[in-house]
Amino acid sequence: MPRPMLKSEQKLQSDTLLSLTANTSTESATEKKMKLDRLLRKPRSKQYMDAISRLDAGGHAHNSDKVKAITDALRHEFPEIELGGVFLGIVSKCYLGDNYEVHILDISGQIICHYRQGQSLPDGLEKARGIAIHGGYAFIEVYSDCCRAVSTNGNVSVI
Repeated sequence: MPRPMLKSEQKLQSDTLLSLTANTSTESATEKKMKLDRLLRKPRSKQYMDAISRLDAGGHAHNSDKVKAITDALRHEFPEIELGGVFLGIVSKCYLGDNYEVHILDISGQIICHYRQGQSLPDGLEKARGIAIHGGYAFIEVYSDCCRAVSTNGNVSVI
């Protein structure tokens, strides 16, 4: 007796359901990573750029209200992302004086520090120092797996 070429509707639905549920555990982590990468490649908003440009004004290290305003701008820019864990901080060139080289916004401690030449940066932020000093970018967002260099117009380059 010949076998039918088409499956019955009920059998087809159950097979489709099984194949979808079988792949979700392996695809969900990959899909999340791709979605996060796509989101973090988007150009930064003017409000975010303005907030980060205030890092070089000085005096923020002891002013918790200003630090909170800057971290709130970060959270507003990326409401879908939990900043802790993958996002380590921001490094940018410092214009405060002769000996100052870069300044950072450390997300874990929510502090802003200005670093002199030769001082090492904390918590994996050192990898962005050279790019911040010589790269021609407004600032560098440092993540656990990469750096994202942000131009003055808000465009993002993954490094």
